[in-house]
Amino acid sequence: MRIALLSREYPPDVYGGAGVHVDQLSRELRRLVDLRVHCFGEPRPEPYVTAHRPPGGLTGANPALRALAIAPAMAAAAAGADVLHSHTWYANLAGHLGKLLHGTPHVLTAHSLEPLRPWKAEQLAGGYQLSLFCERTAVLGADRLIAVSHAMRDDLLRCYPELDPDRVAVIHNGIDTEGFAPDPGTAELTPLGIRTDRPTVACVARLTRQKGLLHLLRAAPHLAHGTQLVMCVSAPDTAEIASEFSALAEDVRDQGVDLVHVQEPLSRGALRQLLSYADVFACPSVYEPLGIVNLEAMACGTPVVATAVGGIPEVVADGETGLLVPIEVAPGSGGEPAEADSFAKDFASRVNELLTDPERARRMGRAGRRRATEHFSWSSITAQVHQIYRSVV
Repeated sequence: MRIALLSREYPPDVYGGAGVHVDQLSRELRRLVDLRVHCFGEPRPEPYVTAHRPPGGLTGANPALRALAIAPAMAAAAAGADVLHSHTWYANLAGHLGKLLHGTPHVLTAHSLEPLRPWKAEQLAGGYQLSLFCERTAVLGADRLIAVSHAMRDDLLRCYPELDPDRVAVIHNGIDTEGFAPDPGTAELTPLGIRTDRPTVACVARLTRQKGLLHLLRAAPHLAHGTQLVMCVSAPDTAEIASEFSALAEDVRDQGVDLVHVQEPLSRGALRQLLSYADVFACPSVYEPLGIVNLEAMACGTPVVATAVGGIPEVVADGETGLLVPIEVAPGSGGEPAEADSFAKDFASRVNELLTDPERARRMGRAGRRRATEHFSWSSITAQVHQIYRSVV
């Protein structure tokens, strides 16, 4: 069986959870099928990977329009596949066009939903409307859909009520439990300015409204005295949010917070060491279909404190592998808390519960490692994806 995997992201250009998913899924799928990957960007060295770029005449055009322009070329290049499998709106339209052009079944994995990310209009301007168009067209036309959590499935059916529920399966994201495992080393942390002699809370995320990073900064002054907060935050959506983050970070430092901001993406080794060294991993997201980084922290044996939104409660077992923070969402806010100050204080309080009870935190870390290994292995998840392929051929 030949599968054409369609994605914006593919190594080395991976910047988010969907890209991590595609990378790991492709590794496992190559053992089961004849896999061909189609992605964005510069040529890749692997013979089974074809990279696509927008036409030269669109240089400087809206990013969403440039992404849309790649879809026809990607669809044409996928000829000969038995199944097209697309990831994120950037590649979903290519899957839909390929289905129409070649009569090939289209499977779509929903990692997030554009109608639930209104802040993307800040980044894409009118291109946000294009992303809505691409996603809706592909979702309603796909033969089967995979939601990465039960919460994501609920969101799909709520945003697209025309969708037949029988076409939507739930297959969680996975985790490489060999690549992410407890690492006692700290050699890669010191060059980043991270101290290894004090209680540490870590957060790793893209700088986007979705990740709730400004709320974590507001929580920082309420953390237990002497806590080091390490925020590995890069790839801002816009100059505006980067400026907001920098201003708030300076403000909390002025209040005495020991804040380390790492702006460059971490190497795999540095990320593993940070997640292993941290006493608590913090995930203040206001929208999160699943949250792969929480799985990475758990696999490294670190307890997670996270917002109780989306698919996070399907990953973080409250009171067992970490603690969840309830959030009361302001109507029409795209997931933002109704009372930002109260949410920040609540988040800090849950983190402090673990900082002040290290033995409880260690127990949760060990339980998180077990849960990641037993329930989120890529071999099991890939077998389920393979069954979806077989169901549409």
